[in-house]
Amino acid sequence: MRDVGRELLASATPRRNGWSAALLLVFGVVACRSSTPESPRTVPAAERAATEANQPARLPTGARLDPVGTTTDVGSMPLAMILSPDGAHTVLLLNGWREQGVQVIERRTGTVVQTLEQPAAFLGLAFSPDGRTLYASGGNQDVVYRYAWASGRATLTDSLVLAKKAPRTNGTSYPAGIAVSINGRHLYVAENLADSLAVVDLTTGAVVQRFATERYPYGVVVAPDSTVYVSAWGGSTVSIFRPGATGGLVAAARMKVGRHPSALLLNRDGTRLFAASGSTDRVAVIDTRQRRVIIELLDPPPAGPAEGSTPNALALSADGTRLFVAEADNNAIAVFDLAPATSNVPGARGDDLLIGRIPVQWYPAAVIAAGDTLLVANAKGRGTGPNPRLPQPGAPTSRTNEPRSYTLGQLSGTLSTIPGITGADSNALRPLTARVANANGWGGGRSATVDPRRSYPPFMHVIYIIKENRTYDQVFGDMPEGDGDTSLVFFPRPVSPNHHALADRFGLFDRFFVNAEASPDGHNWSMAAYTTDYLQKTVPSNYSSRGRSYDYEGTNRNTPGKSQVPDDDAAEPDNGYLWDLAQRAGVTFRNYGEFVIPAGSDPNDPMPAGYRGVKPFLAAHTNHDFPGYDLTIPDQRRADVWIAELGEFVQHGAMPRLQIVRLPNDHTAGARAGSPTPRAYMADNDLALGRMIEALSRSPFWRNTVVFVLEDDAQNGPDHVDSHRTPMLVVSPYNRPGVIHRFANTTDVLATIEEILGLDALSQFDHYGRPLREIWAKEPDLRPYALLTPSVSLSERNPETGRGARESATLDFRFEDIAEEDLFNQVLWRAIKGENVPYPGPTRMPALEFKRDR
Repeated sequence: MRDVGRELLASATPRRNGWSAALLLVFGVVACRSSTPESPRTVPAAERAATEANQPARLPTGARLDPVGTTTDVGSMPLAMILSPDGAHTVLLLNGWREQGVQVIERRTGTVVQTLEQPAAFLGLAFSPDGRTLYASGGNQDVVYRYAWASGRATLTDSLVLAKKAPRTNGTSYPAGIAVSINGRHLYVAENLADSLAVVDLTTGAVVQRFATERYPYGVVVAPDSTVYVSAWGGSTVSIFRPGATGGLVAAARMKVGRHPSALLLNRDGTRLFAASGSTDRVAVIDTRQRRVIIELLDPPPAGPAEGSTPNALALSADGTRLFVAEADNNAIAVFDLAPATSNVPGARGDDLLIGRIPVQWYPAAVIAAGDTLLVANAKGRGTGPNPRLPQPGAPTSRTNEPRSYTLGQLSGTLSTIPGITGADSNALRPLTARVANANGWGGGRSATVDPRRSYPPFMHVIYIIKENRTYDQVFGDMPEGDGDTSLVFFPRPVSPNHHALADRFGLFDRFFVNAEASPDGHNWSMAAYTTDYLQKTVPSNYSSRGRSYDYEGTNRNTPGKSQVPDDDAAEPDNGYLWDLAQRAGVTFRNYGEFVIPAGSDPNDPMPAGYRGVKPFLAAHTNHDFPGYDLTIPDQRRADVWIAELGEFVQHGAMPRLQIVRLPNDHTAGARAGSPTPRAYMADNDLALGRMIEALSRSPFWRNTVVFVLEDDAQNGPDHVDSHRTPMLVVSPYNRPGVIHRFANTTDVLATIEEILGLDALSQFDHYGRPLREIWAKEPDLRPYALLTPSVSLSERNPETGRGARESATLDFRFEDIAEEDLFNQVLWRAIKGENVPYPGPTRMPALEFKRDR
């Protein structure tokens, strides 16, 4: 089977220079090419401003937005959408941090006419057959909300209880996709956390049947013959339930359709079922009579791994011969013309190939074909941007005056309306397809004609160090040669002398941005160059205290009875993680603290003590003495373990080519009574990093090793450019002093690592990344690095009493990112700056920062 997407886009997309300047206009972020590799220079402010004013918009993922159609601004993170029975209104289900619930938009005017907030929501919307009732999933509340629908307005009438839930506890049912029976008597509910399908009698409101499904059921559809189909987001099957002889449903079969099936769509006569697999860039087409997959429609980017488009919503044209696929991570709608056998329409003229793409806004998550018009709900909408109304240093901060400018409230979705497009032929789609390709940078990156062997010094080893949650201004804002704001510095040179000295000697990157906003996506972007739709769609609820568990690093750590037990990892990309690339390429590998759990977390764990990787290959190559995230353990212990093993490598004359190291203590524990102060935590982190670099530089491996040091995310710290901007260090004998003022992000670093080690790419984001090929000197400087000692005592402790101690006592630091973010950052600010310096908040907003305590 051919993939016309690869062929069409490869031929239609012009090549571009991988080192061309790029501006994050959406974020107020600029990137320009650095100077020559031998002597990076500081770019004058006037030159920067002139460059910034003429550059296109860019997201932190590296992609840009170039949408068509008209746009309506809507609420937070819309993930589901349906038309009203008369087609005059569009109904959205909001699933974000700021609000969750139902929103109604009048199609003729594009006006939002209703916003009905619910305590929680998740994925499911459905009208009754008579059009008088609207049902909306209640997510963490374990209910489905029932609304009366009349004259384009919804009125809440009651809720259908799926499971009894005590106040302020997490839901156990977590309704997701829903559908109403053909006769209108029953509601079918995918219970996402209960791994079941619930059948609700709509007369009594009682659950009358419950059937097991595979893990994390997602979508539910009902065929004209009353057969019910349910996808298993965390598995690989669609469960089939047929009408029973005496009423109700009977479990009929489970049909394997491929990994991670989510959105489902039936054609008009119910003979064809389409199932999207977001993490494999495929749409399975099922013959429902034969109960078998008859074809898979391929939906990857034009080159590189078949992962990164993220198909996650489906719509059919009125005649059933054309399929529209929402590609969340391409910011586009893919168009497939179906063959007669695939569509079950004898007159169909397609050949099951992707004939083009339509550019929309950030992260499309729902699509409807309404006549000749496409309606698209974009979960992240226009992207994030400046928040000029947020009070700056010297002014009071308010949570209530400008909620959409405040840290936790900026993300908003959009509704795109694209008329006259559903019948467009391939010629009409070609320029739109080219716009999608250009916006995603599909002409550059690793697909360009470049010989990586000539782009880098003779490196044999890569050490990849991941730290936690600091912004550029918090650490490097006091370095005058870079673009910093001294008023926002938390950890100046005396506290972090090694960070500063390393930047002095090896280069200051003042336009480095993490792809992520929080640790769930931070560690997945850092390790996999990609985040699945499972992660993107569940993090908003988890981070706003609307239930679920933190199961984004291979474990399910917050579920009672399953604390730190390896999970099925529904967040795992199909292409795996960086260590999987190393395994496939035969590259030697060692892990220190990333994706590990303490031994004994699982009763069946044979390890008596230490730390174990949560994946088989990872476990076999993990140093069992090196702790993962645990703020009770100093980073000095981590440095001790790593340096000791470095000594063993020196003795044996061989070192693993790839090492992943976690140094988490720059996260800090705020003002928690008796814990190290934030300054002491950072000093500990700084000293550990300096010790490791010094030890490496005095070893025989120094001349052919490069070290990359970056944060997993920026975590809401203040930064005057953008909250995604973080410290990044590249350390090797071939790096030189100066400011490197070009856009780079997490996946660009991964692309660089992969090219150096001869690894394949993980997703489209590192395949089409912008590797750091131009920063190297021709000759090495082999002088060892001289360790510096922070001026802050590592034993400095927070007071046992006081405001900071009281507030920090309410924060949970067991795992990263489960403490209430805004309070944590205010505690940090006061602990470092003092009670009399007003807390500024960040000056730019991340895309997914969610308040945890509603």
